[in-house]
Amino acid sequence: MKKYLLIITTALLSLMLLSCSSLTKATAFQGMYDENPVVMLIMPPINNSSNVEAKDYFYTTMNVPLAEAGYYVIPPATALATLQRESAYDSERFINGDLAAFRKMFGADVAVFTIIKSWNKQMLSSQIVIEIEYVFKSTKSNEVLYRRDATIICDTAVSRGSSGSLAGLLFQAAANAVKTAVTDYVSVAIMCNKTALVDLPLGKYHPKYGTDSEGYAYPLVIRMKASK
Repeated sequence: MKKYLLIITTALLSLMLLSCSSLTKATAFQGMYDENPVVMLIMPPINNSSNVEAKDYFYTTMNVPLAEAGYYVIPPATALATLQRESAYDSERFINGDLAAFRKMFGADVAVFTIIKSWNKQMLSSQIVIEIEYVFKSTKSNEVLYRRDATIICDTAVSRGSSGSLAGLLFQAAANAVKTAVTDYVSVAIMCNKTALVDLPLGKYHPKYGTDSEGYAYPLVIRMKASK
């Protein structure tokens, strides 16, 4: 977990820079505070990117930031087995529909939808740029409690050596390209989700629950850089 501390630290520092802004969590996440959800159901992501496996990466990692924020998350493996059995694996069918069945089936207060819009590897810079939309919908009212469109730049670069020679730079570029090609994409998905949802309101099971509403929040559309 230590390798992700920098992600949170960087994001929190960014939040401090927003101190001149009037956008608080209470304002940005008004629907979440009004409904006060406890149980989250992660819906299978809607994958519109060119990476055919991105859906699996994000589905298996979305529980991390939600659980750390203090919510009870329906275990993804259990939820997936049930959704597949009920022919409900394609979230496109439900994102604009009635979610009461998911409340009855899982006891979920919120269905968390993700739409992966793009997943692009930049070989020479060793970055993976992911654009993803998060939609938190109430299973009680079917209303959108929160929506965020995030572009997250995940840095997978090999640490630079001290040499600034041309040969050294060429080696660095080659090493970064290889590393990007074999990146553990599950780790990248965790980086993306943690960074995009770092300001999520704290849930019932977090020790600081009920104390963060006046904290500063990111806007609805963000572009941020995450790194290990």
